[in-house]
Order: sequence, then structure tokens, then C-alpha cells
Amino acid sequence: MLMNREAFSAQTVYFGFDRSEVHPDDSSKVGAVADALSQTLQNKILIEGHCDERGTEEYNRALGERRALSVRDFLVELGISADRIRTMSLGEDRPADPGLTEDAFQANRRGEFILLTPKSGN
Repeated sequence: MLMNREAFSAQTVYFGFDRSEVHPDDSSKVGAVADALSQTLQNKILIEGHCDERGTEEYNRALGERRALSVRDFLVELGISADRIRTMSLGEDRPADPGLTEDAFQANRRGEFILLTPKSGN
């Protein structure tokens, strides 16, 4: 299954409050990304870890990193080489939903996949 950039970004993984483990409900999303990466060895991926606004900026930055690393570790368990995966924490800096409801907070506790393709001509 080949995925384009939009299909990768659609595989968003969501996390519980103050949690960094990939929930079983989202394991198929990580599996779909692993399947796609296994078919395109030249591509790499960036995993962005995000948080809701509750907690300090420092705490949320660390939690976002744990979330990104948790998704990376899952991909490695599925056979994707760690050198093809970058991680980044954005903490609470880029909310998917700026609201202050529990639904908004849930939407912001996420890990997003960004497809990194080799530059042409290099």
C-alpha cells in the first residue's frame, strides 16, 4: 500500500490524558504507516508529538517527545529501521483544535506523521 503525503498525515495517533503509550485502537494506523514505509525504502518519516494546553510548557514538551518516541518504537517493532524515523515534540504549540473543551483537548493529544521524501536531483 503506497501512501502519499496526505494519507500519511491522515494516520494521526491519539493519546489519553498524560499518556504516551499507543492505544490499541490506533495500532492499525501505525501498522499502515509501517506497511507503506516498507514499500518505499528511500522515504523517511517525521513523527510530531503534540499535547493539550494543560500542564507547563516544559512538561508538555517532554510529554510530546515521549509520545513521538512511543510511536517511533512501535514502528521499529514492526520492522522499520530507526534511522528512517525522526521525532519532534511540539508540546502545546500547534493545537489541532484551539477550543477549551474535553473534545478539543483530546484532539490536541496526538502524534502526527509527516512524510519526508528525498530531494530530487541529489
